[in-house]
Amino acid sequence: MSYVDGFIAAVPTTNKDKYLEHAKTTAVVFKEHGALKVVETWGDDVPEGEVTSFPMAVKSKEDETVVFSWVIWPSKEVRDAGWQAMMEDPRMQPEQNPMPFDGRRLIYGRAFKILCQPKNLLNI
Repeated sequence: MSYVDGFIAAVPTTNKDKYLEHAKTTAVVFKEHGALKVVETWGDDVPEGEVTSFPMAVKSKEDETVVFSWVIWPSKEVRDAGWQAMMEDPRMQPEQNPMPFDGRRLIYGRAFKILCQPKNLLNI
């Protein structure tokens, strides 16, 4: 069963190009360690909520854009092994591939895929 890592972060809008370069490097590493697909999105219409919202969750500031990303793995087992290898990969070290945003406000989680329609939409 497919397994998904999801991420939400607030990125300084002026760091969009730096974020994209960081994401490209990270995507290569994810794929080399077993990920099927890596998707990065740049917020366009991410409204502030009254009770909760993506911007509130990551405490985004006026000069930041909310990004939403996910990584699809073939299984939890592949993900766990791939994640461990990825954390040891020199390209993922902060000195070599620094995060162009405040990682303290990064929200992430993992989940099993339970539905994807149409079935082949994400090729998983």
